[in-house]
Amino acid sequence: MDFWRSGDSRLVVEEGKESAIRWIEAYQPEGSSQQQQRDAILKACHTNEDVLLRSCLPGHLTASALVIDDRWEKVLLHHHAKLERWLQFGGHCDGDGNLVHAAWRECQEESGIEDLWIFPQVIDVDIHGIPEIGSEQAHDHLDIRFLVMTDHRNQPVVSEESKDVRWFAFEELKDLDTDDSVIRLVDWVVTHKAKLNCESESER
Repeated sequence: MDFWRSGDSRLVVEEGKESAIRWIEAYQPEGSSQQQQRDAILKACHTNEDVLLRSCLPGHLTASALVIDDRWEKVLLHHHAKLERWLQFGGHCDGDGNLVHAAWRECQEESGIEDLWIFPQVIDVDIHGIPEIGSEQAHDHLDIRFLVMTDHRNQPVVSEESKDVRWFAFEELKDLDTDDSVIRLVDWVVTHKAKLNCESESER
């Protein structure tokens, strides 16, 4: 499977939840926890017409991606300004049902790096709670996750969403204030590295 990069005609907004449902249905979970979360997210999609909007409560779809370097040695994370943890890039779909595009767009905006290529396949799903912050009430993010790669020489820029953005070696994550699901994403990359590395090499 090809990696998609800037200029690809498939990296566009697709309004409506039908596209989002197709991405989620195509995901083949590894393990019972992923299967249960996938099923719960699909149920929310079929139940709520506005599942792609942040106004949909108690939960709505989000899209994110783990950004790694093209040497397969480091991961790019940001210190989330509101959640105060080192996390992958991602955010609200705001009506965009093309989840691969939503994740890629969020990575561009939050990393400041335009030259990103994305693996067009869901690699993980995660339902997690967002605490009450200011006037924003507590709610759930139904997060659909992808893998993004960039040249190791690219330098990130801190956005208003972050307090810091930094490259970390995979082995550094054990000492980092991050989320268990971020570790799970990195573990997925390590497990599937051989196959994906061949595919990414063919794209460059």
